[in-house]
Amino acid sequence: MTTLFVSHGAPTLAIEPAKTGQMLAEVAAALPRPDAILVVSAHWDTRVPTVSLASQPETIHDFAGFPPALYAKQYPAPGAPMLAQQVAAMLQAHDLPVQAHPQRGLDHGAWVPLMLMYPQADIPVTQLSIQSRSTPAEQFALGRALQGLHQQNVLILASGAITHNLSDFFTGDRDAAPLPYVLPFADWMAERIQTQQWSRLLNYRVECLQGIHAHPSEDHLMPLFVAAGSATGEATRFTPENTYGILAMDAYLWRT
Repeated sequence: MTTLFVSHGAPTLAIEPAKTGQMLAEVAAALPRPDAILVVSAHWDTRVPTVSLASQPETIHDFAGFPPALYAKQYPAPGAPMLAQQVAAMLQAHDLPVQAHPQRGLDHGAWVPLMLMYPQADIPVTQLSIQSRSTPAEQFALGRALQGLHQQNVLILASGAITHNLSDFFTGDRDAAPLPYVLPFADWMAERIQTQQWSRLLNYRVECLQGIHAHPSEDHLMPLFVAAGSATGEATRFTPENTYGILAMDAYLWRT
C-alpha cells in the first residue's frame, strides 16, 4: 500500500467535487483496495499524538454557515480500533508519546476526501491527530514511525492543504484566479517533495519566500510532513485545480 496526501479544500468539496473530486475518485480506483485506512487530518489537533478507538466513528460536521445539504452528509464507515492500537504501539516503539481517544469520529478533513474516494464507506478507518504546536521535523518523525503500515495493506491518507491563508479569502468564486503567492509556493513545495529535499522542505518557512504567507499557522501543512515521513518511493503530483483564489488543491501519491 502507499501514502496519499490531499488538499481537502473547503467543506463544500463534498457536494461540489468538480476536478478535485474526479481526481480523488480516479486515484482510489487505480490503487489496490486497502484493508484499512489511517487518516491524518489537519482538523484533529492535539498536544500529544492521539489515535481514535471508535468502532463506529460519527461523521463530524465541524464547520458552520454552509448549505444544509452538507450537514446531511454522512460517512458511516466502520472504525479500525485494532489499527489504532497498532499505530499507538508503533509510536511507542519509536519513543514517541501517544494517547488514545475512545470515540473520536471523522472530521471533515477525513470524511470529505474519503466520501469521494470510497463512497460505499465500507473500509475500516481511524484517525491520528496532528500537533500544530510541534515542528515539521517532529511530524516527519511521526510519519517515519508509521512506515511499516504499508506492508499491512493500510493506506495512510494525510489531509490538509498546500496553501491555507484564510485571511486572504476575497471571493466566493470557486474558479477565481489564484493570488500571486499561491502557485509559486505550491511549485516550490513540489520541487522539494519530488527530489526528496527533506531538510529544505521541513525548513520551508525560512527557505521559501512565500512560506509564512501561504501558512500563517502550520496546522494544514502538518499532515504533509507526516505523509512525507511515512512515504517511500517517488512522489506523483496531482494539480487538479486552484479554488477560491487561495487554495491550491495539490495532492501527492507515493508508490513504493
